[in-house]
Amino acid sequence: MTQAAGTGRIAKGTPQYRRTSLAIFSCGFSIFALLYCTQPILPLFVDEFHVSPAQSSLALSLTTITLAVAMIFASSFAEAWGRKPLMLGALVSASVLTLLLSVATEWSQILWLRALAGVALSGMPAVALAYLGEEMEPQAVAPAVGLYIGGGALGGMSGRLFVAVLADYGSWRIAMAFIAATGLVSAVIFWKALTPSQHFVPRGLHFGGLAASLFRHFRNPGIVLLVCEGFLLLGGFMVLYNYIGFRLQAPPFNFSQSLAGLVFACYPIGSLGSATMGNLASRFGRGRVLVASILIMICGLVVMTPDNLIAIVFGLAAMTFGFFGAHAICSGYAPALADQDKAQASSLYLLFYYIGGGIAGSAGGLFWSTAGWPGVAMFSGVLMLGTLTAGLFLARRAP
Repeated sequence: MTQAAGTGRIAKGTPQYRRTSLAIFSCGFSIFALLYCTQPILPLFVDEFHVSPAQSSLALSLTTITLAVAMIFASSFAEAWGRKPLMLGALVSASVLTLLLSVATEWSQILWLRALAGVALSGMPAVALAYLGEEMEPQAVAPAVGLYIGGGALGGMSGRLFVAVLADYGSWRIAMAFIAATGLVSAVIFWKALTPSQHFVPRGLHFGGLAASLFRHFRNPGIVLLVCEGFLLLGGFMVLYNYIGFRLQAPPFNFSQSLAGLVFACYPIGSLGSATMGNLASRFGRGRVLVASILIMICGLVVMTPDNLIAIVFGLAAMTFGFFGAHAICSGYAPALADQDKAQASSLYLLFYYIGGGIAGSAGGLFWSTAGWPGVAMFSGVLMLGTLTAGLFLARRAP
């Protein structure tokens, strides 16, 4: 038996559960590797295409912005077309677009391909959790979700590291082709291992109701605070990770591409941060732990200000820990603050979260060009202070 008796749903410990977990993990790994694969090579884009640092960051910012907007609609398409076809299509199309990126010769081509990749990638985060909730036994859902998130965290880190090393010892085009090939291999695993939905009931497309639901949330002051929090939170974080490579490849460090890319090894600390702060929130309340997480981010920013490699690493690690802790708590705030349409409240938070990362990530390039790292740190610090202010108001409204 591969499914729980009497329910037809996938039970933990069965062969079907293991196949489904493999499919979801591999897909989460590749989705986030494909999303963040250009972050380590932004300085190379500056040199090859003769663009400014702010313009080079559009190779990531456009992807996150189009992902955010398209994700709202992808959930509706999934209700009409089904879970597995949309997820498989997302992975294959994003991989093909990344493969085309490896042979692009014009900067405009890079930007169009990355914007389209964001649209393609939106099909996975919007649907994966819905599939697991529909097809698995309740006690099997949480471990499977953990595997998906863990796959995403590992993919985001590994993709950045692989790209940095391959770009250093080969070229960024070889690196993009490698990431694309990884995505296509994951697509085959996903196609073979994931069982088609057994409990999905197709529905028609109703975008009118979707728009009404989203706008209704803006009448809720708590949701308004939360989306502001998401916008500022990823914005302050993305600015530092986008331009830390520029800092480490410039004097006084003069690191190589691969050596500078090692800073992305701080990412696993984020998984520890989300788990730790999530557990503390259940004991001390979301509000207090959210504020504490943001204060850890600010402390990390201060620590990494001097031109000292040890201070930079420890500061970046602390900031990453605090960021993922804050993001985990905000993700739980969305359904708690919403009176109805809780799934749409979560989507609205993620919409502003990714848009904030995209806009601030590119705007940070202007500060880098005019004031170097102190300018980037100042800009990130202002965003973090805004995050702290919104967090304090959230803590008062829903502790």
